[in-house]
Amino acid sequence: MYRYDAIDRDFLADRAAEFRGQVARRLAGELTEDQFKPLRLMNGLYLQLHAYMLRVAVPYGALSPSQMRAFAHIARTWDKGYGHFTTRQNIQFNWVRLGDAPDILDHLARHDLHAIQTSGNCIRNVTSDPYAGATADEADDPRVWSEVIRQWSTLHPEFSFLPRKFKIAITGSEADRTAAKVHDIGLVVRRAEDGELGFEVMVGGGQGRTPYIARTIRQHLPASRLLSYLDAILRVYNRHGRRDNIYKARIKILVASLGAEEFARQVDEEWARSGPEADLPDTELARIRGAFAPIAFEALPARSEALESAAASDRGLARFLRNNVKAHKRPGYAIVEIALKAPGATPGDASAEQMDRVADLAERYGLGDIRATHEQNLVLPHVKLTDLAAVYQGLSEVGLGYPNINLISDIIACPGLDYCALANARAIPVAQAIAERFADLDRAENVGELKVKISGCINACGHHHVGHIGVLGVDKKGEEYYQLSLGGSGAQDASLAQILGPALPADAVADAVDRLVETYLALRQDGERFLDTYRRAGMNPFKEAVYADAH
Repeated sequence: MYRYDAIDRDFLADRAAEFRGQVARRLAGELTEDQFKPLRLMNGLYLQLHAYMLRVAVPYGALSPSQMRAFAHIARTWDKGYGHFTTRQNIQFNWVRLGDAPDILDHLARHDLHAIQTSGNCIRNVTSDPYAGATADEADDPRVWSEVIRQWSTLHPEFSFLPRKFKIAITGSEADRTAAKVHDIGLVVRRAEDGELGFEVMVGGGQGRTPYIARTIRQHLPASRLLSYLDAILRVYNRHGRRDNIYKARIKILVASLGAEEFARQVDEEWARSGPEADLPDTELARIRGAFAPIAFEALPARSEALESAAASDRGLARFLRNNVKAHKRPGYAIVEIALKAPGATPGDASAEQMDRVADLAERYGLGDIRATHEQNLVLPHVKLTDLAAVYQGLSEVGLGYPNINLISDIIACPGLDYCALANARAIPVAQAIAERFADLDRAENVGELKVKISGCINACGHHHVGHIGVLGVDKKGEEYYQLSLGGSGAQDASLAQILGPALPADAVADAVDRLVETYLALRQDGERFLDTYRRAGMNPFKEAVYADAH
């Protein structure tokens, strides 16, 4: 992973010291909340319903064991013993005291971490494939390009005050594990027929009040021209983006109003003004790429008889191998997904003890590499087959061995009204109720891949627009209700979910999901996923199953 140098570390130390002075002035009454708000947001500090929340950047989801232990230390020392991994591969601490925030930033800085650009109308944390460098189907390691964009965009003077926040995702694989098509810019790394490395550039995706799937504006951008082309996109957005209406300020609204073809024309016109100085020098790319040099994997057998024997006598291990272990590009290795979604748990939450255990396992068995996913889970991308049983045992001891990746209880959920001042309804209890309804793993495996995503408000932090089953919390005269939608996908086959019908009270949501699942099982053909069956059969049988009693 990329290592900070002395300049990086001095900058972070200075930034933390500056914020310490700002906090002292706020606590002394020398700054009002209105004066302090933009200062704290530039350092990732939000004021939530009950306390301050600090959002820490995890660039492209990559963490070292020492960084994960730093999070555990923060959780123990300055929070309530846990952190919350988000759909942008970041971590949030939800119970921060204002006076402690400078100490937390100091601690983060000592571990090459910060909270810069986790808020504000700037380029936010770049997200990427948590399997990067481990999967066989990538054209190039997307972490390299994510780091290029991170260094280019951090405190960029022209793009620090955009019309609205701006989010970029990069995948090096055709199997999109980043939700690239619902980002302001989505980049897919590919090689052309002549072998030239480049990007498909998609612009104008997003969720929230007005969801859109991104449109491709350039099928193949030579990799060497990436930064000048991103410059051109952002300049067109900066010039024409709506600053008079927060609900129409995202680039998706501009792309939709101009049309993708006209937007692309204006980008090309702006791009033509760029000289070679706008692009990354080859020497800089080589420097960054050097931080992601190929790992010297051991030559190992493609199978482990000892693992197979252990799985034959341990049903839990066998299920973990089926659901949470994915194919690695090198024989004898595997990718391990760690579910932060056990029954009764808050999706995305990890305790200090759990974070320490993941760090220990990564250090001992995972080549010191940890990833956070946009689906609020963790990944050990490089584990020997011969170590999988030990990893499963170590995870299980701290409640992290639950084998439900991509099953119905592997739910994305935002913090909702339990924490967030913007929310209309709670998301966590609804997620827990659905997960508990499908806690029978035999039944869940029979259902197969089914992505449930829950948001506590229209801002869609829980990605409900792209859930196979999406759940949106709404306020009806002071009561919490939930609107269901079907048919969304945040993967390479991206689509927006369609509303099923009238919103339901909280205690009816798990029953409704159960009926949707039973309808799917009755209609399923030839091993179809829920999403496949819905796309073939349409909305009507599912609507009838949920609302039949209302007629």
